[in-house]
Parts: sequence; C-alpha cells; structure tokens
Amino acid sequence: MSAAAQWLPGHRLRLLENGEAFYARAFAAIEAARAEVLLETFILFEDEVGMALHARLVAAARRGVRVQVLVDGYGSPAFSEGFLRGLADAGVVLRTFDPHRPLLGVRLHVFRRMHRKLLVVDGRVAFVGGINYSVDHLRRSGPESKQDYAVEVEGPVVARIHRFVRDGVDAPLRGAGGLPRAGTAQVAFLLRDNQRHSTDIEQAYRAAIRAAREEIVIANAYFFPGYGFLRDLRHAARRGVKVRLVLQGEPDTKMAMIAARTLYRHLVDDGVEIHEYCTRPFHGKVAVIDGEWATVGSSNLDPLSLSLNLEANLLVRDRAFAAELRSRLERLWRDHCRPVTAGTPVARARWPIPNALLYHVLRRFPAWAGLLPAHTPRVVTLVAPEEAEPRPAPDARG
Repeated sequence: MSAAAQWLPGHRLRLLENGEAFYARAFAAIEAARAEVLLETFILFEDEVGMALHARLVAAARRGVRVQVLVDGYGSPAFSEGFLRGLADAGVVLRTFDPHRPLLGVRLHVFRRMHRKLLVVDGRVAFVGGINYSVDHLRRSGPESKQDYAVEVEGPVVARIHRFVRDGVDAPLRGAGGLPRAGTAQVAFLLRDNQRHSTDIEQAYRAAIRAAREEIVIANAYFFPGYGFLRDLRHAARRGVKVRLVLQGEPDTKMAMIAARTLYRHLVDDGVEIHEYCTRPFHGKVAVIDGEWATVGSSNLDPLSLSLNLEANLLVRDRAFAAELRSRLERLWRDHCRPVTAGTPVARARWPIPNALLYHVLRRFPAWAGLLPAHTPRVVTLVAPEEAEPRPAPDARG
C-alpha cells in the first residue's frame, strides 16, 4: 500500500450514486449546518442544481454559519452579478482557482486545474467524490446526464479533510484523529498535488493492484494511465486475477475514448475484460479490489489527473462498502455495457500516425506540458464579507 495512505479506523460510510443521491445528502447536511460549511468543486454552474446550492449556502450564511467556497477558474469560468451579489450580501466567501478570461471565446489554461470535489460540514461529516454541481448529473436531464459516484463519511478522517479544506494544510493526524469513531470501516484520505503528493493516488492504485489475488474492478471515465500502471494490470491478469475495466462507450469527450481504445488490444490479449458503458456518459472514478479495498474520488486515470490536476480520493477498507460498490458496478457491465473482446470491431478516428506512436505521444504529454511557459496558479477572492479573514490557498502553486 502507498506509504502516503494513513489508514484510520472507525468510520461510517454511505455510497452515493449520481446527482439524485448526492445532492439530497449534501444539501441536507448544509441545511443542518450550525457552524461551518467548506466546499470545493471543479464545476459550479448557474443552473437548477447550482441555484439550489446557492440558496442553501446563502441561507446557512444568514443564520450565522461560516461558509467558504472554492471553485476552479476553468471549470467554473463565470458567474452573473446577481449570483455573486447574493453570496456577498449573505457573507459567503467565494474564491476561484486560477481564473483567466477566455480568448476569442475559448477557455485556455486547461492544465493544472483544481479538480477536487470536497464538502465538509461542521467538521463532522465530509463528502468526497467526482460529482460536480451541475444539472447534467441528474438522470432526468437527458441522455447526456453523467453516471458518477461520491461517498459520505463520518469518523476520524473528517478532521484531516476539514483541516485541509479549511487551511490548505495536509498533515497526518495523530492517533485516531480528532473525531470519535462512527463505524467500523478503515479509510484513508489521499491527495494529488504538484508538491509532496504528486503520485500518491496512482501509487495507492498500483500497490492495491499488485497485491490483488482474486478480482480487480476499475470503473473510470478517462482511462489512459502510464506504462507502469498498465503493466501492473496485465501482470495481475496473467497471474489469474479477474481484471475488469468499465470505461466510456458514449463519451462526453471523444478524444478520451479514442485514446483509451489504443490500449485495448494489449490489455485484452493478456486477459483483461473491458466493458464500455453505453447508456450515457460515464464520469465515475471508482474501483474495488478483492472485495475489501475500494476507492471513490475525483481522480481519473489519465495524464491530466495523474500528473497535473489537484485531486482527492478516499480509500476504503470495508467489505460491506466494497460489496455495495461492486454490486452497483456489476449492474453496469451486465446490463448497460458493450463487452470488448479480441474480435470486437472498434471504430477509431483516422490518425496520420500509428496507434502505437499515438500512445507514446499521449503518455508523455504531462512531461511535455510541463515545458510550456510556466505560470503560478492564483486563488482569487470573488466575494467576501469585509470582516472575513484571509485564508491560505489550498496548494495555490498548483
């Protein structure tokens, strides 16, 4: 297991599938807040979901709750004056990570984004996952709605998540942490940043894959890991571990599916099962290994998430939680996926270069992106009450 994973016992977990489950629990927690609401998200739109969140944040702040929100400047590029004024008048602190004006209508600075999705209420309950605050996470929004997951957690690890979101400080907790035990699950909170935790999430995945003895199930929206990760998966399949991947079949980003498909032949030849989810866009970032180890979070398994973006995942050791997550994923590959086999024809875009060369180009993309003219990501306060104290930016250096 990754040396960065500090496992803490005594947690109660609730798996949340799609926006319907996540928003109900997250909004209820905000409505019940008495002291503090801390929220980070990649996307916050002024649609039905975003306005519902806005109303609850404003109501919380008006009854004296300290409310602090951080959004990403690329994922959440602009807000109306009325949206911002409503937050400011209530006393909500809203900050944006590395904002930039569009150039000719095009949003630039796609690299090194704040991609985390975290919510902590009263330092007592936390939410970690991949679900943003936008209507396209609701099934009723139509065929482009996203399939995704989050987890609600109570127990000692919440103190660590709380400290990180509040102060931008990630430090190990002593003993069992600052909160009493709430259940039996062991959990660990992992970050990916561009400082001390640049490979923590990837290394946790790889350590669990290498230790697997029976089954590996990975369901990930954007799948294009590096050579070492792929080698660990192939070796696991060769030694008899059942390896299943649930990937996008109806992607919201066509390039992501094309890139993933360049890997299929080598994986399938070594016995890896691949299932393309075809009902609607798949946005999840989850895994279950040997019916005990699981992860839910914001990190994809592609160059952006593994090498550039700021991410957060929760690792779980709990058979009941792992069984529930596996059961939900099994329904996907059994009822809503297209299996990929050695003989399956897979439509590909026409490229002027062979797929093997394309793979190496894309695999080295993060290193090449790092050679681009550097800039220091900024955290800018959009609205804040006059009496609000400045807070350090979480990993502001990106």
